[in-house]
Amino acid sequence: MSTFLKNTLTLIDEAADIALRQNQGDVLTKFKTPDRVLEFEIPVHMDDGSERKFSGWRVQHNNALGPYKGGIRFHHLSTKEEVTALATLMTLKTSLAGVPFGGGKGAVRVNPRDLSRAELERLSRGFVKAVFDHIGPEKDVPAPDVGTNAHVMAWMADEFSRLSGFNVPAAFTGKPIEFNGSKGRDASTAYGGFVVLREYLKRVSDLSLLSQDLTCAVQGFGNVGAHIARILNRGGMGSFGSPFRVVALSDSKGAIYNPEGINVEEIMKIQQEKISSGEAHCSLEKAIRIMPEKTREGYAFLTNKDLLELEVDILIPAALENQITFENADGIKAKIILELANGPVSEEADKALARKKIEVIPDILANAGGVVGSYFEWVQNLQRYYWEEEEFFGKLDGFMTSAFRGVARARDGYKVSWRHAAYAQALENVTGVMKLRGWV
Repeated sequence: MSTFLKNTLTLIDEAADIALRQNQGDVLTKFKTPDRVLEFEIPVHMDDGSERKFSGWRVQHNNALGPYKGGIRFHHLSTKEEVTALATLMTLKTSLAGVPFGGGKGAVRVNPRDLSRAELERLSRGFVKAVFDHIGPEKDVPAPDVGTNAHVMAWMADEFSRLSGFNVPAAFTGKPIEFNGSKGRDASTAYGGFVVLREYLKRVSDLSLLSQDLTCAVQGFGNVGAHIARILNRGGMGSFGSPFRVVALSDSKGAIYNPEGINVEEIMKIQQEKISSGEAHCSLEKAIRIMPEKTREGYAFLTNKDLLELEVDILIPAALENQITFENADGIKAKIILELANGPVSEEADKALARKKIEVIPDILANAGGVVGSYFEWVQNLQRYYWEEEEFFGKLDGFMTSAFRGVARARDGYKVSWRHAAYAQALENVTGVMKLRGWV
């Protein structure tokens, strides 16, 4: 069993001891066992005329609260056990966020950067063909994840509609706005994390939103990492003047650091210009090197390890799981860790950070804004009625504030860590409905 899956199941056992206490055996066994695990090979016709097969999975964990919900990732290190752990976390996340979904997750073992655009489209459509009978608006609603994006969702939604014989926009979320997407969905995970951080700082932390100098480091500059960095620089959506100063960012090629603060929007603009000109990718380091010389002043290049160990107020892992482990936990100097990735802190590291009195705001709360945003898109698709961005973020703020307050109450009541409080609250919600439905 992978460390990630083992850690997830261990946390569920610990949460059950906190929240369920009596007669937990049957319900816990049922909860920990996925409802369905789909494992398949996707044949793809390559541009050179050959055919390759890619391993794929879709794990449908629990649908007590509603249709399965969870992303599809394209990553060269994906495994069935990783997908199972992520699907389990999705069940807890949707429960905690208060949206009517269960938990699911999908993956293909592939590095999408190794594929041409045409090959990527054929792979995306092949995934849908492999799982078509088991997904749909009332069954299982996938979304983007690591290595996939809105355009991949557009191909997948089109393929599902083609196989269905009619347009089914609610079969996938995270689609382009022009293709039945939702204004605000692309930034929803990051904005949800910002709301949780804001509420935490207002109610719990010794750090103050009035300090005007809260330093932040963001590991991972994909969709979530880029948006949270931009939102922190602004102090929220659409406003300027912020108590946060983003001093470090990283991507798969390395990290950049500027103690005076990074101009996130300028970097995003440079990257977009390069991609628009035909480049497949523009790293953070490359974006800095092509800035005007005067603008480059103050920047240094670091490793991802260096970034994690910077002395900052807030560290935000927004990349992959198991980034902070027992091996590097002693080097962490941040005061708060906001988990925007899934499972970025290992079980052993969690304990080490607790001994150092470093607070960790757990992933199933911190990054739940993504599934709330997906819920909004799903609702709009079903109704064929679409909201403006201001309404989207207003509703998202309400959901995430409510979720934070629920976890805060559980933490105060149970006298446990933020992670254990979040898991206990989520598990109590789901298992309560499982019992009402007569499943156990």
